[in-house]
Amino acid sequence: MNPELKLFMVLLGSKAPDRVVEQHDYFFGIAASLKDLVNQIRNFWPEAGNSLHIDGWREVTWVDGYAVKISPKDSSRKNSGKRLFFVNLGGYQSGKLEEQHYILLTVQDDRKGAIKSSTMTSFFKNSSIAKIKSASAHIDEKYGIDVDDVYRIDDVLLPEAKNLYDIDLIPAINAKEDEIHLGYFKLDSL
Repeated sequence: MNPELKLFMVLLGSKAPDRVVEQHDYFFGIAASLKDLVNQIRNFWPEAGNSLHIDGWREVTWVDGYAVKISPKDSSRKNSGKRLFFVNLGGYQSGKLEEQHYILLTVQDDRKGAIKSSTMTSFFKNSSIAKIKSASAHIDEKYGIDVDDVYRIDDVLLPEAKNLYDIDLIPAINAKEDEIHLGYFKLDSL
């Protein structure tokens, strides 16, 4: 019997040569375990070299009242309409020379719904400096809401996962919040 496949959300870190600050990115992958994703992670960010590591991860099992399940790709299956989205909000706080970030997973019908959901967060409402127009909370990379900066998880999977698997969203009441694992995890030590 094959082990159950899962969707993982992984916060990657890397200290690139000649950089002062560690850089980060998010990786989404499908596997039976986090360890099974190591080669995919290295292929996702090859420029990171040996400094590539994991700063946190989550097995995505529940979002916005939906259980998240992985199934083999079935081209004959009809789309339920709901999609899983990743939103990276950016914002500022007076007196801090840094951009704050708030990461959101949400289940919506479309990007417009994902944007609306993200603007309802306390981060979005409170991470703007009213006197500075260019310091408003925003979907990352834009000073304002831009649909292009909200990603469907299906679209950010590596091609091999995208071609082999579907992400199923099943209504689930009373589900347990996903556990977030934080810390410095070397890829070779998983």
